[in-house]
This record gives sequence, structure tokens and C-alpha cells, in this order.
Amino acid sequence: MSNAMTDANEYDAIANVFEPYIDGAKAGNGKDMASAFHKEATIFGYVGIDLFAGPIQQLFDWTDENGPSPQLDVRIANINLTNTAATAQLEIDNWVGSRFTDLFTLLKVDGEWKIMNKVFHLHPNQAAD
Repeated sequence: MSNAMTDANEYDAIANVFEPYIDGAKAGNGKDMASAFHKEATIFGYVGIDLFAGPIQQLFDWTDENGPSPQLDVRIANINLTNTAATAQLEIDNWVGSRFTDLFTLLKVDGEWKIMNKVFHLHPNQAAD
């Protein structure tokens, strides 16, 4: 198998990691997201002036508390791959009415891609003109 094909397969595998994350967000179910993340994953970002930081369980709890977002719109903006490490950026609209830019680090652990860290930017809500 050529390196190009191997890389393409890895990019696809990384993109597929985000399926349970997105499905969990749409359903408002943090438990559904968990398979995408390493058990020791972390999250960091600001909600207003407050730092939202710590174990990834905080994201799962937040998702459960805020409920479903069936109109969620997600785009993978980029994936960067270096052997067993990767980064990815997702642009997310309409997650409980908000827009997020999510930055992820991923690691291939025991042959499977896992999200190790999520850093997010919560875009300010802008009123329609």
C-alpha cells in the first residue's frame, strides 16, 4: 500500500472519530460522545470570562445539561497528521444556539485514534441586523 493511500485511510479514520462526538451533541447525550475521547482527555476554553477547564467529563455533563441540538451543523475545517499524532479543527454552528470553533489533538492509542484534548472558542452571539 502506498503512503498516499495509508495517509488517506488515516485521515478518514480521524474524521470518523468525530461521529460519536457530533451524534452526542445532536442528541444532547454526553455518554454518546465518550467513545471519541481518551479516558484522560481534557477540555479548555472560555465561556464569557470564565475558564471552562478540566477533565473531559465536564463536556459530557454540559452536553447532558443543555440538551439536544438537532439542527447542529458541523464542518471539519482541517486535519493535520504526523504519523501517530494529529490535530483537527471543527467549525460548529447552532450548538444550543451558539457557534464554536473546536481545536483537537488526537493520538493513535493501541491502533485507534482518540481525542486527547479539546480547546474551544465560543463565538459571541451576534444579533441579526
